[in-house]
Amino acid sequence: MKIVPIPANADNYMYLIIDETTQKSAIVDPVDLTAIKDAVSAMKVDLKAAFVTHHHWDHAGGTEELFGAYPKDSIFIYGGDAERIKCVNALLSVDGSEFKLGNLEVKALFTPCHTTTHVCYYVTDPAKNERAVFTGDTLFIGGCGRFFEGTPQQMHHALNEKLGSLPDDTKVYCGHEYTVANLKFAKSVDVNNKSVDEKLAWAEKERHSGRFTVPSTIGEEKTFNPFMRVSEPGLQKATAATDPIEVMRKLREMKNNFK
Repeated sequence: MKIVPIPANADNYMYLIIDETTQKSAIVDPVDLTAIKDAVSAMKVDLKAAFVTHHHWDHAGGTEELFGAYPKDSIFIYGGDAERIKCVNALLSVDGSEFKLGNLEVKALFTPCHTTTHVCYYVTDPAKNERAVFTGDTLFIGGCGRFFEGTPQQMHHALNEKLGSLPDDTKVYCGHEYTVANLKFAKSVDVNNKSVDEKLAWAEKERHSGRFTVPSTIGEEKTFNPFMRVSEPGLQKATAATDPIEVMRKLREMKNNFK
């Protein structure tokens, strides 16, 4: 499995996922058709699908143009929302739905909160024993998405029960380059966490050099992402709460107001 990050808009990421044995590929969150076509041409692959995490324009704004650029029925647009995502022809209506991209195995993980129909895509390469999850605006490196259409309980379930149960070596590819800002907030609430300090220093160096901070891993996120550490005493102290869901609620509120 090969994964190519493709920057879009001001701070978005699209991703080209390639099954190296068949050269079949999929684009995650298509918003820029020219950049997609350039990447497909450069990698000499066959684009077969789009995996859309949610309906917001900066993740799904290019589905109609992408669908129209390829012969009818030659590309599948996967998504969890046929009403708010244009041209979905492979509707994911069941959590845990499984399908294939070449020899890669894909599982749809429903993670409602940022939007009610948000989907993360867990992709595994059995031949190489590799795994990755494409998290859209649910899980960021060092952070999580706003609770636009959901509750703290839903985000807690998405992060700490569903995504958190994936193997620790699962690579995390998120929808935005928010890492430095997220880790600065993490440092403000998890003040004695050396993992936060180390990851922040690394991320600042990477961004200063013009490099991406994706991917991280699920295991790494558990060491520095405050939203995946809601049972830790330090974060309970910072939020003056002990219930994990209340810690989640307060952390998101604090992050919303953090400057």
